[in-house]
Amino acid sequence: MASAVPSAMDRPHFIGIGGAGMSGIAKILAMRGARVAGSDARDSATAGALRALGVTVHIGHAAGHLADDASCVVVSSAIRPDNPELAEAAGRGLPVIHRSDALAGLMEGLRPVAVAGTHGKTTTTSMLAVAFGSLGLEPSYAIGGDLDLPGSNALHGTGEIFVAEADESDRSFHSYDPEVAIVLNVELDHHANYASLEEIYESFQVFAGCIRPGGTLVISADQPGARELRSRVADAPRPGQNLRIVTYGEAEDADIRIVNINPRGLTSDVTVLLDGRALTFTVSVPGRHYAGNAVAALAAGAALGLAPDELAAALGSYTGVKRRLQLQGTAAGVQVIDSYAHHPTEIAADLEAIRGSAGDGRVLVVFQPHLFSRTQELGIEMGEALTLADSSVVLDIYPAREDPVPGVTSDLIIDAAIAKGADARAEHSMEAVPELIAGMARPGDLVLTMGAGDVTELGPRILARLAD
Repeated sequence: MASAVPSAMDRPHFIGIGGAGMSGIAKILAMRGARVAGSDARDSATAGALRALGVTVHIGHAAGHLADDASCVVVSSAIRPDNPELAEAAGRGLPVIHRSDALAGLMEGLRPVAVAGTHGKTTTTSMLAVAFGSLGLEPSYAIGGDLDLPGSNALHGTGEIFVAEADESDRSFHSYDPEVAIVLNVELDHHANYASLEEIYESFQVFAGCIRPGGTLVISADQPGARELRSRVADAPRPGQNLRIVTYGEAEDADIRIVNINPRGLTSDVTVLLDGRALTFTVSVPGRHYAGNAVAALAAGAALGLAPDELAAALGSYTGVKRRLQLQGTAAGVQVIDSYAHHPTEIAADLEAIRGSAGDGRVLVVFQPHLFSRTQELGIEMGEALTLADSSVVLDIYPAREDPVPGVTSDLIIDAAIAKGADARAEHSMEAVPELIAGMARPGDLVLTMGAGDVTELGPRILARLAD
């Protein structure tokens, strides 16, 4: 079993080390004994966690941050070519390694499980990491979010399994060679990198072709894009791959069929038919969407040879990921929950899940659109998804790495929601939101802060105002 540091990464420098994907790789390398350094635009709790592992973290970007003896520079697709540290690396002739290639290097000699899909990756990867850990398998993992338990987005374990979130946004998941791959869904997203759904299908086909000989593709039997991908993969087999395809879901033709989902507050009991017999287990997050994620994890573990009964029980120990329907607290009889959902399908799934837990209470949403390109392409669908809420407050677009697009504003979402009969309004000041929500909410209501940007910071502020 390999768990050494690849020679080129014994003294790596990460540009943008505070990002979810980058920080995870940096943590694993540090745990394996590499001398890790890096930089990020601002200080953060993630930077503090890295420093606790002995990592040198510089704030801001400057050529002087690159150590004289750095062995390589690790970047993500978000790093611009004019970054001064990247320019310094080029001047020195240092190897520049993409984040995905660095992660692939860490998985060499192990049994990788790669989780892909337009949405649901972080949750499913986390479920696997927690379940495998509770079974004593001591997995390594790299996840795009922090677990409630054990509280990190990455770990170097001593076992032979490595669980990784496989990001399709920039085609970087083509770098991996998993023993088991999960595809949860295939939908149009990441408009800066994909011109059409056809390009996304082609990219996922390449990913499926990377699965090791004798490996397994676990894929949804319910989601239309996944069903189309399964057909394409089955119709164009890769010579020598001997790929096994396992489907899961509520569809009657699913290999692992979900026959019942029984919601119980913020948890669900899920019953599946597996190898001709019924198996029931608890999922500690609400809704059909998350139940499907858990069954995908069950199928992947079974493909690795784990006993389904033991794995099902272990999945019950999963308590969530930060920002995935995470309860922030309760004040004045109002629950405040945080959601990372930013794609229309995710928004609808989380609102349906919360609606099932709200009882007679109302669901109030504070939604922050993420990226101008995504809003331009999917703004109408986002607004239509918000019709599942009783009332929505829509913030300005969180730009992340993008420049503004003329004519693309949150009004696209608000207008679409109102056109479908929803109660939706704009709020341009985040500072005004706690007071606004406190005036709207009443005991028994659920407030959902939703989006992939800094809307997550509003939960504690809303709770504080409600408690006044």
